[in-house]
Amino acid sequence: MASAKNTSSKKKTPTRAAKSHPGKAASKKATPKKGGQKASAKQAAPQEASAFRRKTIAERTVAFKTRAWGALLEWVGIVVFSLLSLFFFTCVVGYSFSGLVCLAITGIILVYKGLRLLGTKYPRDARMIKRVFTVLLCIGLLVAGITEFIILKASFGDPQKQCDYLVVLGAGVHGDQPSLSLRNRIDTAYDYLTTHPDTIAVLSGGQGEGENLSEAQCMYDHLTARGIRESRLWMEEKATSTWENLNFSLNLIEEKTGRRPEKLGVLSSEYHLFRASLFADACNVEFIGIPARTTKTSLRINYFMREVAGVWHYILLGGQYDA
Repeated sequence: MASAKNTSSKKKTPTRAAKSHPGKAASKKATPKKGGQKASAKQAAPQEASAFRRKTIAERTVAFKTRAWGALLEWVGIVVFSLLSLFFFTCVVGYSFSGLVCLAITGIILVYKGLRLLGTKYPRDARMIKRVFTVLLCIGLLVAGITEFIILKASFGDPQKQCDYLVVLGAGVHGDQPSLSLRNRIDTAYDYLTTHPDTIAVLSGGQGEGENLSEAQCMYDHLTARGIRESRLWMEEKATSTWENLNFSLNLIEEKTGRRPEKLGVLSSEYHLFRASLFADACNVEFIGIPARTTKTSLRINYFMREVAGVWHYILLGGQYDA
């Protein structure tokens, strides 16, 4: 009996020892796994670092190429717009404002280029100046865009509306021949007077430098040669500006009829009608705009851009000036 008990206790001893230290067996099995993870991490680290380096080099290369192309485009823009401004100023007549626009674009490119160079030494100051300049530029473009929209809207006028008196605004005369703008106004005046046989036209415009006769006389000669009765054409030959065109024409009408009209038709180039309406409002007469379409597209674009400056010149300086 005693030997049987001893045998059973001997058999149970290893089992208890195994139960009393379960972590040892687990730790022995887990040890190789930890070593394997460390080894795999050491192998992955150089690969990740290499990939990061390759990505960084690629990003730097793209950034360098972008800066290089940007700098090249800047210089191309500077050269192109400088040459265009020189061309508009010296090679063609009537496009000086287009030359100013090209010169302004060149200046804007140079400002941003200069600010980038300034940023290499004074980054904070350069950023501040760039922000202020960009905000002012955006405000200026917005104001110019809104003004241009108003000018475009007014350019349609009301060409079919009847008016008793029509003031035809003069334009340049080359020797004794009308400029393109004046020729367009003469053609439109002829069409309107033919369609409205009761309308009296006041041809307004003095004689300027390089003109052999007054603008009013030039219009008168061409309209009478095309069959418009002389009695329907009154000439005002003293005006040198839009303000004088309207005031002197109203005075002439009042002198001939004894009364000042409440409504006045004004025939001018389409781009000029909005500013002409501002002058008519200042003269306290109802404005009826008759547009004369500028037949040359490039010249029409040039004059529409220039008219934005003309409108703001009027707004800032008032009506009594050479315009």
